[in-house]
Amino acid sequence: QVHLVESGGGLVQAGGSLRLACVASGRTFSSLAMGWFRQAPGKEREFVAAISQSGRSTIYADSMMGRFTISRDNAESTMYLQMNSLKPEDTAVYYCAAASTLARAVNSYYYWGQGTQVTVSS
Repeated sequence: QVHLVESGGGLVQAGGSLRLACVASGRTFSSLAMGWFRQAPGKEREFVAAISQSGRSTIYADSMMGRFTISRDNAESTMYLQMNSLKPEDTAVYYCAAASTLARAVNSYYYWGQGTQVTVSS
């Protein structure tokens, strides 16, 4: 079992930045591929970014490429999402998730956090 807790969400103006964190417990963090997803009201949960167990490989959704950066610290069992140049359409609940392999699909991830709200005002 893996327990994931997100933090760092909040209200920010368009063009601003936020850094989300996801702390994992219950299993060796370095054995897990990790991902960030988001879900806006009335929309399906969508892929944001993912990172391999070692951190050497990362993948991003096209709309986040160049604005968001995913990283991890295996010694601290923590994953991060640095979000820059935020737009109102980035407003959503952001979730971290764990999987056995690097993936984009929601159903590839079997552990999920509770989510953290990000609101970007125009």
